[in-house]
Amino acid sequence: MPGENVIATRGGKRKTSPLKPIADFLLRLIRWKVEGDLPDVEKFVLVVAPHTSNWDLPIGFICAHALELLSKWRYGFMAKDAVFKWPLGILIRWMGGIPINRRSPQNVVQQMVSAFEHYDHLMLVITPEGTRGITQYWKSGFYHIAAQAKAPMVLAFLDYKRKVGGLGPIIFPSGDMEADIDIIRKFYASVTAKFPEQFGEIRFKPGDA
Repeated sequence: MPGENVIATRGGKRKTSPLKPIADFLLRLIRWKVEGDLPDVEKFVLVVAPHTSNWDLPIGFICAHALELLSKWRYGFMAKDAVFKWPLGILIRWMGGIPINRRSPQNVVQQMVSAFEHYDHLMLVITPEGTRGITQYWKSGFYHIAAQAKAPMVLAFLDYKRKVGGLGPIIFPSGDMEADIDIIRKFYASVTAKFPEQFGEIRFKPGDA
């Protein structure tokens, strides 16, 4: 069992997911598909973008089961604490949600780094935009978590134009945040959000290092 200060996660390492057939059926029903290969690493930060719609969560959840991500790694995803109110909060926690107090970002980073130290296999899911509305800057917490935990970042996406969800490149934090965010920016340049006008520029706030 995780310690008192370690986040609770769901899932675990299995060869196959019992929910994959259901996920595959649902994808055919909504005419979506998945693409990309599972990362050959034990721990990683899953960077999910763009995030502009409430539909991102259910579609992303289905895609993740189709790819068997949620069966091969323990997982958790960060969400603002306001969404954990009853009754929706019960469902979000069941899905692996971790309530985050954005007023204490440094504590959040340390909490997540501790989780990476505790678990042998862990996928931490983060939406760096931090909101469905347009934002001028990405939250840099995901990068600091990956760097301090010495874990790679795997880029995940939902492309509503092509109706494809999947996994992109693996990026190991180099320490040069600008160079790394440029790689991320170029990857997502060809991905179409549900509401493209709400997908802002991919950059960190000046001095947020």
